[in-house]
Amino acid sequence: MTFTTLITGASSGLGAEMARQFAALGHDLALTARRTDRLEALRTEILAAHPGRRIETYALDVTEDEAVAAVFGQAKGDLGHLDRVIVNAGLGKGAPYGKGSHYANRETLETNVLGAAAQVEAAMAVFREQRAGHLVLVASITALRGMPKSMTTYGASKAFLASLGEGIRSEMIGKPDLDIDVTVLYPGYIRSEMNEKVEQKTKFMVDTEVGVRSMVGAVEGRKAKAYVPARPWVAVGAAMRVLPLSVVRKLL
Repeated sequence: MTFTTLITGASSGLGAEMARQFAALGHDLALTARRTDRLEALRTEILAAHPGRRIETYALDVTEDEAVAAVFGQAKGDLGHLDRVIVNAGLGKGAPYGKGSHYANRETLETNVLGAAAQVEAAMAVFREQRAGHLVLVASITALRGMPKSMTTYGASKAFLASLGEGIRSEMIGKPDLDIDVTVLYPGYIRSEMNEKVEQKTKFMVDTEVGVRSMVGAVEGRKAKAYVPARPWVAVGAAMRVLPLSVVRKLL
């Protein structure tokens, strides 16, 4: 039976590159995003490189709870089963609090918190029915400590995702009748559409293909959590947890 992976937010950036790399590993894919034209272009590209793969695409706004449940159910029906769901869809908008731009923070919270929760609910419903599955949550290195200014809400939203994943992993301990694994990824700075307009040079930034290769390796290894790429983020992540905020600000 072919391994099947569902990826949300797959129309660009990390999601699209994960789709390419998982297809190269032999996975059949269910890809979701709001921009279906990009999904179809990606589908065409992947099938040209890997004609034997099955790639299904679905229009989805993850902030619509009923749509999330419906699309995940449809994907399971179309592919026969879902071995893995990667909660990747997210926004990076944000503004300092108290400066009149709450709309930007609200949009990020709606997608990264409420939208992620809806995806996890739908994925776990499928996995409980199957009695097996692999839930992957794409958090961020910014989840480890409070971030300043425009990054405050984004980092907080990713901290929610990390805690959510750990909570579900804790629930699965001691339940041999449910073969459900949970992986939380903490990507460092990986070039993507979300940050391509950032003009200033960012420390430790790696290209999309390189960064995603590290993410895919951690996912395939079913690690409980992973800082990716491992260098330098394992060391940086450990330091972030203990250093004063004044130093963390300079580190990132």
